[in-house]
Amino acid sequence: MKRKQDFLEPCQLDGARRLHNGAILKADPGIGKSRTALAYYYIRMGGEIGPSIDDLTEIKSECKKLYVITTAQKRDTHDWIGEFAPFGLPLDLLTVDSWNNIRKYKHVTDSFFIFDEQRVTSMKVWAKNFLMITRHDNEWIMLSATPGDDYIQLLPLFIANGYFKNKYEFTSNHVVYAPYVKFPKIDRYYGTKILDRYIKEMTVRMSKKRSTNQIHKRLQCPFDQKEYRTAMRLRVNPETGKPIESASSLCYILRKIVNSDPSRGSMVLHLLNQHAKAIIFYNFDYELEILRNLPYKPGTVIGEWNGHKHDPLPDGDMWVYLVQYTAGAEGWNCITTDTIIFYSQNYSYKTTKQASGRTDRNNTPFVDLYYYHLESLSSIDLAIRDAISRKKTFNEKSFNG
Repeated sequence: MKRKQDFLEPCQLDGARRLHNGAILKADPGIGKSRTALAYYYIRMGGEIGPSIDDLTEIKSECKKLYVITTAQKRDTHDWIGEFAPFGLPLDLLTVDSWNNIRKYKHVTDSFFIFDEQRVTSMKVWAKNFLMITRHDNEWIMLSATPGDDYIQLLPLFIANGYFKNKYEFTSNHVVYAPYVKFPKIDRYYGTKILDRYIKEMTVRMSKKRSTNQIHKRLQCPFDQKEYRTAMRLRVNPETGKPIESASSLCYILRKIVNSDPSRGSMVLHLLNQHAKAIIFYNFDYELEILRNLPYKPGTVIGEWNGHKHDPLPDGDMWVYLVQYTAGAEGWNCITTDTIIFYSQNYSYKTTKQASGRTDRNNTPFVDLYYYHLESLSSIDLAIRDAISRKKTFNEKSFNG
C-alpha cells in the first residue's frame, strides 16, 4: 500500500510555528514556502495544525481577509488557490494579485498579507506601497529564496519592521558614500553588527534534505573573436558603424556578438537530441528570434513566456519552453522535464538561482536534474560567470573600468 504523504513536511510545520509578523521566510525554491505561509496564517487565525491534514482544527473565530501579492504567472495559474483549498477555509477570504497591482491594496487595513518573492529592494513605487500596507493595521510576512544581496536592498524591510523610520536615518547611521562621483554611490557600511542582528531577527530559515541531484554543466561555445576585439578596442558598433557611448551599450553589443554565434543554436539542438523536453532561459529579443527559428525535430511543440506571450507549459513527447529571465525566473514550477538550458547568462545571481528552482520541486518525479550553461571564453562571459559564482550581480561599469 502506498504511504499517504503528509500534508505538511517536518520542515514546513517547524517553519510555520517559528514565523512571526514581519518575518522573511527564507528557503530555496521548491521546498514549499507557499504552504508553510498558509499554515502560519491558519495558526494566526486560531487554528491548530499538524503533519496530517486530519490534524487541522476548525477555526471558529472570524478570519482576517488574506491578500497574496505574487508574480503575474503564479496569479494566472491559480497556484495559490490550489494551495489554499485544502485548509477548508472559504475561498472568498483569499485575494491573489500581482506585484504590478500592489497599489490597489495600499489602503487595506486589518488584514493579512503574504508577499511572495522579494520585490521591494529599492525605495521605489512597489516599496512605497508595500510600506503603506505594513503601516496600516495589517499582519504580513514575505517569502523569498534570495531576500537581498546588500543591506540597502533590505532597507524597506528594515523600515517595515520598525528598525528605522526612513532611508535618511539608515544612511546617516550606517552608510559611507563614495566621494567625487556624479550620483550617490555607497562606498561601504559601518555598524553592520546591528544590521546583521536585525536580519537575523527578521529571517526564518527553512531547509530540508533534497531528494534531487542538481547536475550543472558548463558548455563552451565559440564566437567571432575578431569582431569582438574590434568592438572592444575601437568602441564602435559593428552593425551601425556608430561610436559606442556608454558602458551598458558596449556590454549589450559584446553580448550580442557572443550570444548570436551559430554555435549556440547548434548546441541547443545537440542537447535536445539527448533531452526531448527542455526549458530554455534567454535574456534578449534577438536570442528569442534565434531560438524560435532553430530547425527543431518535426513535432516539437514550442511555448513562450515573456513580456509578449504567456503560453502555458507545453505538453507532448517533444517540446521546448522559451522563457525570458525577467518575466519567468520566479513563481511557477515544472515537473514534466528534468532539463533547463541557459542559452545566455543573466547578470543576477538571484535570478539565476530562482530560474534553476523551476524544476527542482518537492513533487518532481526526477532524481537527477540537468542544467546546461552555454558560455564562451569571451571576457564578458567570464566576468559575468565570476560575479555569479561570488553570488553577486554583474556590474557593467566595473567591467568597463
